Parts: sequence; C-alpha cells; structure tokens
Amino acid sequence: MAWVYLLIAGFFEIIWVISLKYSQGFTRAVPSIITVITMAFSFFLLSYAMKTLPMATSYAVWTSVGIIGSTIIGILLFNESLSFFRLCCLFMILAGVIGLKLTH
Repeated sequence: MAWVYLLIAGFFEIIWVISLKYSQGFTRAVPSIITVITMAFSFFLLSYAMKTLPMATSYAVWTSVGIIGSTIIGILLFNESLSFFRLCCLFMILAGVIGLKLTH
C-alpha cells in the first residue's frame, strides 16, 4: 500500500503545481486554496509512504511523478515547448527512479 500512497501523493503534487500556476502568485482565491489543500494531502501521503519505504526512493518517486506530470501538463495546457532534448531529460529522470527502485 505504501507504493499506492506514494503514487497518489505524486498525483496530488501535479495538481498543486497546476493550481499554483493558476493562482497567479496566490492572488486568485480558488486556485490558491486548491494549492494549499492538495499540497497538504501530497505531503501527508508522502510521509505515510515513508513509514515503510526508503526515504531516498520515496522522495525520488514523488518528485519524478511531479516533474514528469507537470511537464506533460505544461506542454498540453500552457503551450510549453516539447523538444527531443526535453523528452530525453524526462526519460533520464524516469530511468534514474527505476534504478533507485531496483537497487533499494
């Protein structure tokens, strides 16, 4: 179950990053509230997963889900650039996390 909590924490991280963008520096109420609430859920689930999973692996998975997810959302919603180099970097992040998981 710790892995499930960790993945859900990563998805909450994606949500708070998106809502942080929409909050426009915490000047818009609803996105700001969503940011704070989903951030709290994300941290709570991360800490719960860390009860049984190694710290480094947990943090790497959590951040990589957030990085990869927010990059994809940035491309789809905010017209951020999509290049071969960016895709290679995302692949390296994913490969590094898989490597950490396999060696723990």
